[in-house]
Amino acid sequence: MKKRKKPRFVRQLANPRWEGDKWRAPKGIDSKKRKKRKDRGAHPGSGWRQPREIRGLHPSGLREVVVHNPKELEGLEGVIVRIAGTVGARKRKLIVERAKALGLRVIGHEG
Repeated sequence: MKKRKKPRFVRQLANPRWEGDKWRAPKGIDSKKRKKRKDRGAHPGSGWRQPREIRGLHPSGLREVVVHNPKELEGLEGVIVRIAGTVGARKRKLIVERAKALGLRVIGHEG
């Protein structure tokens, strides 16, 4: 099953200078956006959610697991490994080598 496209939910009175331009619910009493008029853009709701089987998956279709040390790689199969950002270079290298030996795909590392 493939993820379906969602519209970009644009905030009411969106301004390019605002940080992130992330969604905020419209609050005005006369707001056309709050009244969900079709010409004011898409409004987020529970109907836009992804199917449960594919929710939170990596775009490759595999489950993503965050790893902090080489020991956490044991017993993993059919997943993509992401190395935590707090892991240093020496341990990161050990994790990549161990993952390669176990046949796991590693993302979020250089080299």
